[in-house]
Amino acid sequence: MNVLARNNVKVKGEGAQPMVFSHGFGCDQNMWRFVAPAFEQDYRTVLFDHVGAGGSELAAYDRNRYATLDGYADDVLRICHELRLEQTVFVGHSVSAMVGVLAAIKEPERFARLVLIGPSPCYINDGEYVGGFSREDILQLLESLDDNYLGWSSTMAPVIMGNPDRPELGSELTNSFCRMDPDIAKQFAKVTFLSDHRADLPKVKTPSLVLQCSNDVIAGDAVGEYVCRQLPAGQLVRLKATGHCPNLSAPEETIAAMKPFLGS
Repeated sequence: MNVLARNNVKVKGEGAQPMVFSHGFGCDQNMWRFVAPAFEQDYRTVLFDHVGAGGSELAAYDRNRYATLDGYADDVLRICHELRLEQTVFVGHSVSAMVGVLAAIKEPERFARLVLIGPSPCYINDGEYVGGFSREDILQLLESLDDNYLGWSSTMAPVIMGNPDRPELGSELTNSFCRMDPDIAKQFAKVTFLSDHRADLPKVKTPSLVLQCSNDVIAGDAVGEYVCRQLPAGQLVRLKATGHCPNLSAPEETIAAMKPFLGS
């Protein structure tokens, strides 16, 4: 199957340098609609859906291939190969931040910059490392998701989004979660929340920007600081935006934080 059709790839923009946008769990490329257009004049923007999300080809989902985040990183690289992308700026939100890290480790010559929005290499607390959750918390979360995915989505999406004074944002994320194939979503959640990519961060040669929101229940401040410390060429910018999805809740601030890094 053609990778561009499989991942519902959309290419826009007038610039020569490519910028690939990769969405988080339960989302699709529509989550970039307020951010990506700001870069179309200067970049060749590439948006896609992970297999199982949005307009991707559900029949292409393979539980073995996507049993780790490496399967998703390989998809990113296949898209880059198909479109012959070089000196790529990769913009990854949430779990896709680690997808970008893995892709950049595998083919460092293909990436010029990484923008990591709300990244977490490991969600589970481990000794002095603060991931934000105990192992029991994560197992309970996954059990709840397994028992009633739609109910879990309705409860958790607004919490993940934050911004309770703007309930329409939580509703949009809820609807996005509910559109995803439940069986695929359940496995993707397990792969996401049980992953541990702390040892991969020091291997990243690509200059990387970490965008950290305040009051992020999924990837808190300590996680953002950890990621930046472990990246050999990492920069940390703390946003005033709250919650886990500044690409929706604070797109102007997100764009403004990215542009100086990309121009440096």
